[in-house]
Amino acid sequence: METSSPRRGSANVSASALDHWRSHSPTGSERRKLSYHPTDPWDLPLSTTPDSTPAVNTTPQTSSATRILQVSIAVLYCLLAAGPVFGFAAIKPVLVHEGVYRDQCTPQEVKDKVWVCYGQELRLNLMFTVAAVSTNVCALPVGTVLDRYGPKIASLVGVVLLTLGALFMAFAQDLPFDAYIPGYLFLALGGPFVFISSFQLSNTFPAHSGFILALLTGAFDTSSAVFLVYRLIYQQTDSRFTPKKFFLIYLIVPALILLAQLLVMPSQSYTTASETSADVNALVSQVDMDTEATGLLKKHNSSDAKAQDTTVTRSGVWGALHGRTALQQIMTPWFILIALFTLLQMTRINYFVATLRTQYTHLLHSRNAAIQLNNFFDVALPLGGVAAVPLIGLVLDHTSTTFVLALLVGVATTIGILGIVPEMWAGYANIVLFVLYRPLYYTAVSDYSAKVFGFETFGKVYGLIICLAGLFNFSQQGLDTLTHGVLKGDPVPVNVGLLITAFLVGVVLVGFVWRKSYTMQRDKLEEEAEGAREVQMPADLDTSA
Repeated sequence: METSSPRRGSANVSASALDHWRSHSPTGSERRKLSYHPTDPWDLPLSTTPDSTPAVNTTPQTSSATRILQVSIAVLYCLLAAGPVFGFAAIKPVLVHEGVYRDQCTPQEVKDKVWVCYGQELRLNLMFTVAAVSTNVCALPVGTVLDRYGPKIASLVGVVLLTLGALFMAFAQDLPFDAYIPGYLFLALGGPFVFISSFQLSNTFPAHSGFILALLTGAFDTSSAVFLVYRLIYQQTDSRFTPKKFFLIYLIVPALILLAQLLVMPSQSYTTASETSADVNALVSQVDMDTEATGLLKKHNSSDAKAQDTTVTRSGVWGALHGRTALQQIMTPWFILIALFTLLQMTRINYFVATLRTQYTHLLHSRNAAIQLNNFFDVALPLGGVAAVPLIGLVLDHTSTTFVLALLVGVATTIGILGIVPEMWAGYANIVLFVLYRPLYYTAVSDYSAKVFGFETFGKVYGLIICLAGLFNFSQQGLDTLTHGVLKGDPVPVNVGLLITAFLVGVVLVGFVWRKSYTMQRDKLEEEAEGAREVQMPADLDTSA
């Protein structure tokens, strides 16, 4: 929805309209991480052709100071509320120390004073599994609410969910039922409503939309540090700063978001003009530009189209399934292979986050060493999301899709190998690679989906990939049961099984995409050659005459 549009008869065009052009690819300055956020139709071009569109600030009545304030507030509350549940590895020791689910332990385990017993471990991990699955699956309803009711209503839904989550977590020990799982679930559901509805703020300053998106996604990644900060305070206060106190204080966050939505944030999404370059004349007519501005607009459009052609050529698979229906697309190997790869990788990622300390306790035969690695991971996870942003841009902007997928398979395989090496150096190396790989993986899958499937079906197809992967994450409970039951706590067999399966699927995916990119490039060259001959024929006929 557009908040307003330039008045007809205006002979001037804003500088942002002439200086900034929105690409149809989610790469470049428009990069964003969609791992948990598959549907962002308000920020996607309407055309599936590899042309470019001019961005126009459609809210001239909103002052620059107000827009800066809106972006700043959104970054702040995304930092506090977008994804704190992914800091589970940081808050899990607090919950264990507080005796959460200690009733799941056997009398012998209690007598032996084990740090975390089998039943307790499974129940705590279920908290995170439910939250991780729900975060992915709920992206589709978030998009629906956002499209139908706007960012303010979507954010207010998030406020309600965050409030319920904090209250459940605060009073869980006083309630006659298990409130930890629903409490963590509500916190997980509230994050996407707040975060995804903030994406439209990238259009507050079209010339800097990429920077704004980077701030928002960086805030999401860093939000996992919320529970890390709490755990450090908990430890420094000798456990006096209980979860009940923390989550009651955390209620300030949804309260501040509520005030911001009522007093500062826009009711409707900021938008940009989204006509394709084929309709430039219609856009020019709409804003009634003068001749000089019109010429400048067309010049920029031609220049950006050439840059877009470079991106298309470099990708190698751009447009592979553009123009087909979502049903037709999901029936192809393009979809099946990336969906299988995604569900395996997402399961591995979330399994590692939930079980890091217990895995390394067994691998290194030392609880202290495992705690040391856990503490390093708690700090590295949010920092890795921020540090990976320039790496992601460099890789996706300057390499082919085949190379990107091969890189994902290579790094994921390396992480899997390091994860079964019983050495401290391997543990640190594993964590460093993991925190860099996680954002690259999520962004690369969304980039692949946009390039292969196109933008008209992007939300449906990519959303289905993430939903399926999220639902498959429930298998983590089975993996936990297998590890702590049959395997007596040894995580190596499960990790090896996931490693081999993911590697085989990844190799097939890379091979398929490489082959298709080769044939697509060959077909393109043949079409260009045939076109060149057809153009020359009239000249030959004239010469012979």
